[in-house]
Amino acid sequence: MTATTHAAAPPVAAPALSARGRRTVLAVCCLSMFLVGLDTTIVNVGLPAIGRGLDVDTRHLEWIVDAYTLVLAALLISSGALADRFGRRRVFQCGLAAFGVASLLCALAPSAGVLIAARALQGIGASMLSPVALAIVVNAMPDPKERARAIGIWASVFGLSMAAGPVTGGAVLAWLDWRALFWINTPVIAVALLLSAVFVPESRAPRARRLDLPGQLLLTLVLTVVVGVLIEGPRIGWTSPAALAGYAAAALATAAFVRVESRRPEPLMDPRLFTRPVFSGAVVGAVAAFVALNVTLLLNTLYLQHTRGWTPLAAGVAALPLAVGATVCAPWSGRLVGRTGPRLPLLLAGGFITAGGLCLVRLTPHTSVLLLLAAYALIGIGFGFANAPITNTAVNGLPPARAGVAGAITSTARQLGAALGIAIAGALVTATGPKELAHASRPGWILVAACGVLLLGVARVSRPREGAAGPETRPER
Repeated sequence: MTATTHAAAPPVAAPALSARGRRTVLAVCCLSMFLVGLDTTIVNVGLPAIGRGLDVDTRHLEWIVDAYTLVLAALLISSGALADRFGRRRVFQCGLAAFGVASLLCALAPSAGVLIAARALQGIGASMLSPVALAIVVNAMPDPKERARAIGIWASVFGLSMAAGPVTGGAVLAWLDWRALFWINTPVIAVALLLSAVFVPESRAPRARRLDLPGQLLLTLVLTVVVGVLIEGPRIGWTSPAALAGYAAAALATAAFVRVESRRPEPLMDPRLFTRPVFSGAVVGAVAAFVALNVTLLLNTLYLQHTRGWTPLAAGVAALPLAVGATVCAPWSGRLVGRTGPRLPLLLAGGFITAGGLCLVRLTPHTSVLLLLAAYALIGIGFGFANAPITNTAVNGLPPARAGVAGAITSTARQLGAALGIAIAGALVTATGPKELAHASRPGWILVAACGVLLLGVARVSRPREGAAGPETRPER
């Protein structure tokens, strides 16, 4: 099976690093992950400004966000396989370079079409950073306890970056225009390239896996068609011939993907892994958590700026309780997972997200600011509790040799959730005016609450039964 991180596989021999060297490698990898997560959400708060600057509607704005997350979700697994074959540091640096060039193109984009294409290129670069950075960290940390702490820090940084995006974007837009949202990546990329060249050792998997091009093409087609129909549905009509063709294409591509992957000796994603309730539950939980986060971020941005006339900075600051909740609770969640297992953090995550969504199901143009902030804080706390137990549940749902596979698939599920959240939230409000937006967004808050309930369900299956080995999967070869 093609994997991205190969966290459990023994790495090829690399020079031993000093404690300072290992910390530096972790810092470089965390820096890259911060960029990947930040660029998933920083654009949200700038969408109204981008819309005015490029004279485009909500539908184009959704594509500007989802072009990045779709490509990132589709290529995560293959990028990890490329890194195992050609060298993790080499692919990591290629990802940094592609991300930097794409950021410059985004900042200079003269039209929405060019910006969407540049965001897709950003997604290609980001796909070479996310799984590869984790593999580099694992390879650099031979001590299991140190490795576990490093992975916890790495995961916390990613969650923090997702939640901090709106606040950072609002601060940037208070002084500069929307293009600065992309310019700020350039110096960070330059520093990361320099540090990676000096401090990050090269490593490869002991046995490189073959790329699964048919699986990769079919996965990309499935994700693109599903998200594309959600974004374009309000414009073309949900029952129009084009929409019906989209539904059929998605169903056929999904069936073809399952059939092809079931027959390949080293598939991109083995469908039989999803017959394990613990693992499939974790994947569903990853999608749900990121749907909830991204529905919240987009609806927050559009509601506060369009309906209530707030500035981007004020809208970004309003998301601060969400960022603080996620930042404080992410490491706490990791410690709880270590002490009690994933069930309690998942219950907390589901409970807080459900409560946050329910706070806003009666949203109006004049809803109390205190209620808004409380709802965002509850959702942020829930999101902070969600990441560590989801990863833990996914890893424990497969044999130890498949830990890298589990991490890769859950990373893909997170980005799919982000893309779906943006598409669904945009579809709800794309044809509404500022005064109707609050009412139109209410189903979105119901969806956020439903995602929380889904996480409560994941908690029920988060602990595998003793002795349950699950169905056999292809052996590592």
